[in-house]
Amino acid sequence: MIALILRDLRLAVRAGGGFGLGLAFYLIVAVLVPLGVGPEVQVLGLIAPGVLWVGALLSALLSLDRMFALDWEDGTLDLLATSPLPLESVALAKMLAHWLVTGLPLIAVAPVLGLLLNLAPEGYLWLLVSLALGTPALSAIGAFGAALTVGLKRGGLLMSLLVLPMYVPTLVFGALAVIRGAAGQAVSTPLALLAAISLGALALLPFAAGLALRLNLR
Repeated sequence: MIALILRDLRLAVRAGGGFGLGLAFYLIVAVLVPLGVGPEVQVLGLIAPGVLWVGALLSALLSLDRMFALDWEDGTLDLLATSPLPLESVALAKMLAHWLVTGLPLIAVAPVLGLLLNLAPEGYLWLLVSLALGTPALSAIGAFGAALTVGLKRGGLLMSLLVLPMYVPTLVFGALAVIRGAAGQAVSTPLALLAAISLGALALLPFAAGLALRLNLR
């Protein structure tokens, strides 16, 4: 399983798409929103938590369609299905690799983008904490959607339609944690719900993704 994670990391770095595309999109969102909304710092400060979380969500969505598609096209997925490693472990390895390539860089650059959106100083810590707790759920849910649509022509659009509604609770609680933290209010409830969503997704969705892969490989 560790070897599979390292393989996906090497492929992501060599290809550059999953690693750099998400960061570039996140930066574009943070730059374009002030241009569209206007230079009023109070307005930017109010919308910053939601914009940063929506940008992170969409950035994570960009590379999901390639999570299993490349292995499907070159036959690697068939070999993995016949290997001693269960498909549930393969799906979990894909989730972790996607988070390391996409989620972790997004967490690292989020404070810098918060400056562009005039995020309140009290909100930076909670932005990092909420992204750290919530982005694993984005990768896990995305892997499930990618497993459902692997092998379908133009499956990326269908996958987005399937995944985006399941992203809504993570988005709501993540943005709420940053909003409350920036206002000096208690953040324990939204953070606990974020952690519960991520833990539940990582515990259940590898099995669902493994089942979806088996059905698509038949």
